[in-house]
Amino acid sequence: MDTETTTDTEPMVDAEEALFSSLDLFLFSLIAGLVIYWFMSRKKPEPIPEFKKLDTPAPTTRETSFIEKMKKTGKNIIVFYGSQTGTAEEFANRLSKDAQRYGMKGMAADPEEYDMGEMSRLSEIKNSLAIFCMATYGEGDPTDNAQDFYDWLQENEDEDLSGLNYTVFALGNKTYEHYNAMGKYVDKRLEELGAKRIFDLGLGDDDSNLEEDFVSWREQFWPAVCEHFGVEPLGDESSIRQYELKEHTDVNMNKVYTGEIGRLKSFEVQKPPFDSKNPFLAPVIVNRRLNKGGDRHLMHLELDITGSKIRYESGDHVAVFPTNDSALVTKLGQILGVDLDVVISLNNLDEESNKKHPFPCPTTYRTALTHYLDITHPPRTNVLYELAQYASDPKDQENMRKMASSSPEGKALYQSWVLDSCRNILAILEDMPSLRPPIDHLCELLPRLQARYYSIASSSKVHPNSIHICAVVVEYETKTGRINKGVATNWLKNKLVTDNGHKSTVPMYVRKSQFRLPFKPTNPVIMIGPGTGIAPFIGFIQERGWLKQQGKEVGETVMYFGCRHKNEDYIYQEELEEAGEKGVVTKLHIAFSRDQEQKVYVQHHLKKTKEDVWKLIHTDNAHIYVCGDARNMAKDVQTAFHEIAEELGGMTRTQATDYIKKLMTKGRYSQDVWS
Repeated sequence: MDTETTTDTEPMVDAEEALFSSLDLFLFSLIAGLVIYWFMSRKKPEPIPEFKKLDTPAPTTRETSFIEKMKKTGKNIIVFYGSQTGTAEEFANRLSKDAQRYGMKGMAADPEEYDMGEMSRLSEIKNSLAIFCMATYGEGDPTDNAQDFYDWLQENEDEDLSGLNYTVFALGNKTYEHYNAMGKYVDKRLEELGAKRIFDLGLGDDDSNLEEDFVSWREQFWPAVCEHFGVEPLGDESSIRQYELKEHTDVNMNKVYTGEIGRLKSFEVQKPPFDSKNPFLAPVIVNRRLNKGGDRHLMHLELDITGSKIRYESGDHVAVFPTNDSALVTKLGQILGVDLDVVISLNNLDEESNKKHPFPCPTTYRTALTHYLDITHPPRTNVLYELAQYASDPKDQENMRKMASSSPEGKALYQSWVLDSCRNILAILEDMPSLRPPIDHLCELLPRLQARYYSIASSSKVHPNSIHICAVVVEYETKTGRINKGVATNWLKNKLVTDNGHKSTVPMYVRKSQFRLPFKPTNPVIMIGPGTGIAPFIGFIQERGWLKQQGKEVGETVMYFGCRHKNEDYIYQEELEEAGEKGVVTKLHIAFSRDQEQKVYVQHHLKKTKEDVWKLIHTDNAHIYVCGDARNMAKDVQTAFHEIAEELGGMTRTQATDYIKKLMTKGRYSQDVWS
């Protein structure tokens, strides 16, 4: 028995031993394999970040380091611009070109494209200077492209800018509450961070004469720069070209821009998101006249945004990209004796510049003058100065140079002959037969045609797939007997729903606004908007009506509207009266300014209802909204509120002014105004 057992068990032990050793081998191989795999997989990603590290610095340095770019190109002056409508950018370009006349080299720069944290490194460049041309937008806000720079200035408390030489020219409008707020802030903040101001802050007022303010400041600024750096002007007053012309004789027409703002063919193949560089082509679905009579044309347009993924809120702005009147463009071509359909490129002579062309190229002169260049505004003095060389009559040359100077006589001549007479470039060429500049230089000098902003006259709660515009068509006779027409409003007027069987479209995008209804619908609102200033309030009323339909409690909604005559330009009368009947608008006050001997305006109605107004503001936490003309109406309305606070709040004028200012700070007094 034992023997049997012994005999039977021995082979089992052998088998077991064999099994364990192969298992050991298997486990060892498995562990070794896992270790190798882990080691390899751990090591594997390393080349990728390493590769990225090697690959990206060059473009990053080239794209965001203005210091490296300045060193590479031998520049010592950089002009940053905060620009919404293109004027600050234009001034920056002029200052960067000026530098050459003083033996220096300048570059204009968009702060959005560069790392502004590098400003402390500017001392690495000999005789370096940063100039800031900063426009103020809306209620004292930075322009879109300067928002990040503004945030950087606010957030970086410990930044040391002691090696930075700087100066600031601010662009603003005195009719606005926060006149030149952005320029003043940049000037003050840079000094706080240790930078050295080498010339006084310049203040440009667009309500008066922005060009004159800039020219006067610039004339004093450059001698101060020369004195600071110990340099002498070169005395070279000749024209300096920034771009060179290239005519294309053999070009694929699919590669030619035909009016697109950014990407080539972006109007044929539309891709969201839509913004200032990629507008959406919105079909016009309604275009009707609003007023019943009178010699003006007030219009209501509806743009279809179905499928665009564009979202908007009541109070936002819609930006549209207009085109110039084709008759004006054709006349310009005729007077200069050129074929407007030649395909051209204007290429920057500075190959390192971020701005390769003044407008999308290649394109035709016709497209440039129709879509990209502003040919209807009176040209600025620098344009006259540069064009003067092409006048064959010495008297014309002298007058053009005089108008571009800062002499009192020159300023007066520019004011009367150009500004007061509303002469655009075509009128100047017509009235100065000896002036016949080459068209490519003219195209280089003319400013870019800008988008126009309109307060949206609808609520996305009621109209999620359309955006409504309310505007008055601009048309007037100048002192020279010419009829001048507003570019955008006349272009919009002619945007018929169907044009020769095709849908009319408008390139557009939405710009967000701070002009917002209160967060709590129970808060009362007081809306003051004469004329087309009613636009955002149509959206507000629609939204309050929608909230009521949802069963929400809605506070008092008081509307003050003004127009000239009840039977002529009482726009949106049906909508307002229907909102009144439904209790959406709880009180409606209309000022018909010219239906009686004494003119009556919205501010008069405010004072007439002062007890109600004061109770709403002081007791019921009402929000005040003012939309329309900044120069007169908005000021008069504010004065009316000061007087109500004085009279019914028992305040002095100073206290009343502070009281209204506090409402503004708290976001309870909002303005959407223009001049």
